[in-house]
Amino acid sequence: MTPGARLRARIDSGPILVVPGAYDALFASLVQRAGFEAVYLTGSGVSYSTLAAPDIGLVTADTMAAKVRELSGVVDVPIIADGDTGYGDEANIARTVREYERGGAAAIQIEDQLSPKRCGHYAGKQVVEVEEMVARLHAALGARRDPGFMVIARTDAASVIGFDAALERARAYADAGADMIFVEAPASREELAAVPGAVGVPVMANIVEGGRTPIVPAAELERMGYRLVIYPNAITRTVARAAMELLATLRRDGSTLEHLNRMLTFAELTELVGGQGWISDLAAPGIPGSEGEMEVE
Repeated sequence: MTPGARLRARIDSGPILVVPGAYDALFASLVQRAGFEAVYLTGSGVSYSTLAAPDIGLVTADTMAAKVRELSGVVDVPIIADGDTGYGDEANIARTVREYERGGAAAIQIEDQLSPKRCGHYAGKQVVEVEEMVARLHAALGARRDPGFMVIARTDAASVIGFDAALERARAYADAGADMIFVEAPASREELAAVPGAVGVPVMANIVEGGRTPIVPAAELERMGYRLVIYPNAITRTVARAAMELLATLRRDGSTLEHLNRMLTFAELTELVGGQGWISDLAAPGIPGSEGEMEVE
């Protein structure tokens, strides 16, 4: 089965699909290793990690397509890839879809914001007319080579022109052929619960800790009718805090000893990235005083 067909089958047949976000290959591999059945390539996470910049439309299509290839080289689970507004006009949207699909993605998410977009939980967003977004979707749907490749339509209208308008757009995007609908930033449990029954295709939820949408457990979202929920930057935010704490300690003490029990050992990190499968002599004698560690030159 193609990645898209596998993702569709899982969404159609199983319980709600819980999907953490990752911005690079290492963290995508951790998502898979933890037992999750898909990974979300987060555009905001790529912006944070590669540019140290907010999610305001600075990441390019080529950067994201390269990230798709990076992730697909290390994970077997389906990759759901953020496609922002499609990165240009209809021809550019078609190119983006083909690059993502060729790179190994199972799905692309395209939104109805005016370009340059910004995080759905920032203020000051604007949305295009419904007709323009429908044209984006037609370009994306027409460009895919594999009919299993999923096109997810996201609307940011709820926080711009109102929740009722967002539901109207969701229905229009479903009618245009979108495989899944993503209504961004419902502001309450009541709004979250209203989405699944409003459209005739599967719907997904987005949990942004501290954002506009309340943090609702996946089981409750499933009871509402959601088929998929993403956690785009839970890893990003956790890793950034851990790094800040480590650096503060190193700056203060001139040593990382206090953090050793919060780090992977050298051997664990090497095993995590499959080091012994790349170079046969990586299994060197242990570092004195660190059982199971590998020798570092």
